[in-house]
Amino acid sequence: MSRFARDVLEGELGDYQRAVRLVLRHPLITARWPDEKALRRVRRFSAQLRQDLADAFGYRLELYGSTARLVRRKDLIDPTQPARSRTDKEFDRKRYAYLMLCLAVLGRASVQITLSELADAVAADANRITGLGLDPDRGADRRAFVDAVGWLEDRGALTVADGSAQSWASDPRLGEALYDVARDVVLALYRPTKMVQSIGGVADLLDRSVATSGNEERRLMAQRARRAAVERPVVYFADVDDAVGNHLRGNAFAEDLQRLTGLRVERRAEGVLLVDVVSGFSAERFPSTGSVAQAAILLAVEMADRVTDPDGRRVKRMDGPSAAESQAALIQQIDLGLPTGSQILLEDELSEIFEDFDGTANEPEDGRLPFITDSFLLEAIRRILHRHASSFGAQWHADPEHLRAEAKALLQRFGCVVIVPGGVLVLPLTGRYRNTVAESKARRSAPRLF
Repeated sequence: MSRFARDVLEGELGDYQRAVRLVLRHPLITARWPDEKALRRVRRFSAQLRQDLADAFGYRLELYGSTARLVRRKDLIDPTQPARSRTDKEFDRKRYAYLMLCLAVLGRASVQITLSELADAVAADANRITGLGLDPDRGADRRAFVDAVGWLEDRGALTVADGSAQSWASDPRLGEALYDVARDVVLALYRPTKMVQSIGGVADLLDRSVATSGNEERRLMAQRARRAAVERPVVYFADVDDAVGNHLRGNAFAEDLQRLTGLRVERRAEGVLLVDVVSGFSAERFPSTGSVAQAAILLAVEMADRVTDPDGRRVKRMDGPSAAESQAALIQQIDLGLPTGSQILLEDELSEIFEDFDGTANEPEDGRLPFITDSFLLEAIRRILHRHASSFGAQWHADPEHLRAEAKALLQRFGCVVIVPGGVLVLPLTGRYRNTVAESKARRSAPRLF
């Protein structure tokens, strides 16, 4: 008998697995986010979900009021899932800062607040932070602030009672909005476990659980393996330590995840991934529809053919950055925005920011990856546009460089390549798509990928 979903009837297992996927994809669920049925699906299996998510991943599921919140442990900083505005614009530092300041203000607010009151309170805090600030008279600041407020609206923390945020964004002297504040949602969103002033860097927020016995060590490594599989598009054995890799290779790992999520584990010599064909487990899918996604899969085919072509020039191979190096660089980039003037760390604590980072990876035996130049990628994109002309709009034909950049970024998000100066390093997952065949049709129906 499986160690997970033990009290779930076989006839209800599919519904339970959908609930697991729902909570893993949406760590915050409210009466209207991500839809009106989500909270009922989670509450139906709440007891079993709490137990299984804690045992399998070390996560904590909290339900109160009209809110469900999954409190996750994070082993790595993940740059692939940014917050997005209603216009699908990725949040920048300013928008993230405004979002957190809004939550801080709402935590002290009453049950209703006007948009101008919220803006004034956030501005009072933002203007004390060097390099941030919020001036309602500046259009860029207003738009960034409204993006943060819209993010909270979508998730049910704020509900419009009267007026419109867009009218305020157009002219704060003429527009206004009145919001009802859902305090249970605000509480679920804003749950800091540490004082901001005590954090020496974003690495302090990563999981640093220490085992006290051999059994505890094995349990923690198994949880890290499962977390990696559900949080990353692909997990390469070279990017995890030996203990985690041993669990990724085990039969129990695949059986447990399939029992929990209903997704199949695909294991190759280089690593593992969860295969999601129709469930919509991940917010972004690959391969997928859309010009960028289809250009990316065709570009993957071109790169795979170039690497394996026995008659072509030998592909240059280079040492790729290790997982630890990539994480350290990302952490350093994030920490550039830390307001160090308000920190209360001791000097010797600052030197320990990276010492406990457990991202040391076992490199492949040679560690060398095929290097594909940007010039090859651009020529490949031009060939793709010529070969499948009817599948791409005029804007892409006019700007193949932009299409190349977007396709490269998508391939990097899904672990197919590493972007380096002058080109990309091709990762093993790209080979999975080398036999993909595309069929072009007229623009009125999207081209199918087989």
